[in-house]
Amino acid sequence: MNRGRRGILVVLSGFSGAGKGTIIKELLNRYESYYALSVSATTRAKRASEEDGREYFFKTKEEFEKMIENHELIEYALYVENYYGTPKAYVEEQLAAGRDVILEIEIQGALKIKEMFPDTLLLFVTPKDAVTLKERLTTRGTEEADVIDARLFRASEEILGIEAYDYLIINDELSECVDEMHSLIQNEHRRVSRNEEFINRMKEELKSFSKGE
Repeated sequence: MNRGRRGILVVLSGFSGAGKGTIIKELLNRYESYYALSVSATTRAKRASEEDGREYFFKTKEEFEKMIENHELIEYALYVENYYGTPKAYVEEQLAAGRDVILEIEIQGALKIKEMFPDTLLLFVTPKDAVTLKERLTTRGTEEADVIDARLFRASEEILGIEAYDYLIINDELSECVDEMHSLIQNEHRRVSRNEEFINRMKEELKSFSKGE
């Protein structure tokens, strides 16, 4: 990997139950040196399998609102009655070191980041159909029926915002999905608009040939 290049800010969104966390975990397992995961802050309750500072920084409502006041977040949003937000400092540090930073956030936050940082790469994850989505939400057994219903209703709203994203990733077979995501991100580094410094250097070097030197 070329550490001389700046990392890309990558936002991964998707329906609750689409498998975003699983995809990111496998991506980091396979390509650890390429990526850094930005850990979000949230006010939602911590699940039994989660650790503070690993899946999320778990905050009280008062703590989160203090972070907002102190401008410590790139973005934040209210989702199903809980705050979610992205701390600033870690993201900038990793981008400068040449790592592609993955943010797992919902559509509201993704669009705010795209406004502030137009070079952000937006990826949206979905299962192959709505039936599969409901099955995944139901079988993971982490929420009550009313919460599942709220997440499905939210999905019907989120589908209206997918057109704002750069790429759609269908999470049907995990291994293929992870490889596809890695390829999309790494190919993005070759986009002409991300290589102005290289292009300008080549222009200067080629001037010598036009002068017959």
